[in-house]
Amino acid sequence: MKIYVDAHALHDGDGTKKAPYKQINTAAQVAQPGDKVLVFPGTYREYVNPKHGGTDDERITYQSVEPLKAIITGAEAVKNWQQYQGNVWVARINNGLFGSYNPYTEFVMGDWYFGPVNKHTGAVYMNDRQFYETTSLDDCLEAKVYGRSWERKNSVYKWYTEQDAARNETVIYANFQGKNPNQEDVEINVRREVFMPQATGINNITVSGFNVNKAATTWAPPASYQDGMIGPHWSKGWIIEDCDISHSRCAGISLGKYEDPVNNQYFTYKHVKSPTQMERDAVCRGQYHGWLKENIGHHIIRRNNIHHCEQDGIVGRQGGVFSIIEDNHIHDINNMQELAGAEIAGIKMHAAIDVIIRRNHINDCTMGIWTDWEAQGTRITQNLLDHNYAPTGTAPRIVGAMQSQDIFVEVGHGPTLIDNNLLLSKASLRLATQGVACVHNLMLGSITSIGANTDFFVDGKNQPRFTPYHIQHRTEVAGFMTILHGDDRFYNNIFVQKWPVEKPDEETLVDREHEDTEQVGTNGFDEYPTYDEWYAQFKHVNGTFAKETDMNDLMSAHYGHLPVWAAGNVYFNGAKAWKKETDNLVNTQDEATVELVEDGDKVSVKTNLYDLLGDYYEGIITTDTLGEAFEPEQRYEQPNGDDIIFNEDYFGNHRGVSAVPGPFVSGKAAQETLWQA
Repeated sequence: MKIYVDAHALHDGDGTKKAPYKQINTAAQVAQPGDKVLVFPGTYREYVNPKHGGTDDERITYQSVEPLKAIITGAEAVKNWQQYQGNVWVARINNGLFGSYNPYTEFVMGDWYFGPVNKHTGAVYMNDRQFYETTSLDDCLEAKVYGRSWERKNSVYKWYTEQDAARNETVIYANFQGKNPNQEDVEINVRREVFMPQATGINNITVSGFNVNKAATTWAPPASYQDGMIGPHWSKGWIIEDCDISHSRCAGISLGKYEDPVNNQYFTYKHVKSPTQMERDAVCRGQYHGWLKENIGHHIIRRNNIHHCEQDGIVGRQGGVFSIIEDNHIHDINNMQELAGAEIAGIKMHAAIDVIIRRNHINDCTMGIWTDWEAQGTRITQNLLDHNYAPTGTAPRIVGAMQSQDIFVEVGHGPTLIDNNLLLSKASLRLATQGVACVHNLMLGSITSIGANTDFFVDGKNQPRFTPYHIQHRTEVAGFMTILHGDDRFYNNIFVQKWPVEKPDEETLVDREHEDTEQVGTNGFDEYPTYDEWYAQFKHVNGTFAKETDMNDLMSAHYGHLPVWAAGNVYFNGAKAWKKETDNLVNTQDEATVELVEDGDKVSVKTNLYDLLGDYYEGIITTDTLGEAFEPEQRYEQPNGDDIIFNEDYFGNHRGVSAVPGPFVSGKAAQETLWQA
């Protein structure tokens, strides 16, 4: 059945084409499996809380009749501004508007939030520009440029809020820099979410073609309830496609965790257990609460424009398993630099089990992709990542903010596969993990955190961070282990030292730490063993059963670094190879150039790499080449267990009987448009 919604209808109807509903949520209360909710152009200032889900055979579809013309927003327009002083105007909002959730008394805070707790979940916008919150009216009046912002010219637009308890009003002051707010499109966040069911298990819903914007979302930590402007809320089989998703105070799309009252913001309010322990609890309690392949995940997030959210474009712990995130443009995430913590990125996923992240363009985010804990069976492929670092002239990042890089894989056991990507930022990879395979990538930045940043050093003692690994292609926990580091593979990549290594006394530590290397290449693994060197520790017990002191004798081997494999890689401009890599090309004579070219809505790359490569070819890499990730003993394979043959490039072009290193099949292919908005 088709159900119609039209904000411009004369009065609320019965959902027929002749008498449409005026609100989407009215339709969401009656839609049944197989129904299609068709929404006409208009602005829908409401919270959509679907009551029913579809089935595997009959989905419920919500579709904008004209792409992006139906706008669902968590904001309300404000037209009662009074001039206060100079460029600052004031508006008074009766608190009855907010119901039980007032974004102007709620702060962004919670587990793993490291920034100052002085920013509200509310926000002020003029013509879709979000204002910067101040902690005093004087600062709002002064309107200084905020040096940490990645968009400093906009940081002079300020707002400040306080409560008038006697009148039960929220008072908002805003600096409009000479504009009359009553003549502009000025809005404030009101609703916490825009399109997300309150209940869990509302499965098989498609949301297509909407503009979803401006919500007073809360901080989304990994062991607690993770809200977002739009998301499935611990369900299965959602499709979010062809939408424009922007201006969430925290997360845009949430594929995240349900609220467990026993373990929700535990550290924030109880303090007595490490938040890392509560993450382990969240994994185990999730199993009790239905975290199984049959029940959760399998979402598709595709062809969306996700931007100007201040925590994440996409966030998710556990609820995003077995999902596909493809063909999205994710950009300008956390650019205001008002929020800081361990959960900020274009895409931030915990437990990205069998998740495929492919063909996305992720740029101008404080971090591109962050797969944290349990990136088992995760594949990051055919993505373009660029400008995920602070613009020149930016002040050092806010206290509690993370370093910037294209991809961060943290405390997982693999297998995590990164292939056919263009990683064009100053730091390409942060590998505080093990069990990663990098195949056919182009990297202009460094690889950081090799052998580091996985444990905690407390009172002179190392406290290992034990993290889970899982039954292959399932969510059930198979075991827990600390990170040994290594077990990494690098095949057929191109490394280019795009930026010089700064001298120790001349470092610009804006979005990195002193220990984060700027040296491009695989040389950070120089002290790691080859497989033969590693296995030599066990050879003396080959063919025998364990006896007497064998366990103690092998303890050093059991807790030492795992081996590394590398072959077919190419190094330019001073990029350095792992000293044990023998099959490679190190060009110290020629200068390689790689420049990103932006022409309107098209992005391409201009490079001489393929002229310099000449006739250098390597073999085709396969699942068999890569072997198994050590701890889960799982191959680098497709989610259904099939082998992967790396005979397709960034565009999907066929490689043939041999392969040129890097993400393109040829120099001609490298000249094609990489992304078109």
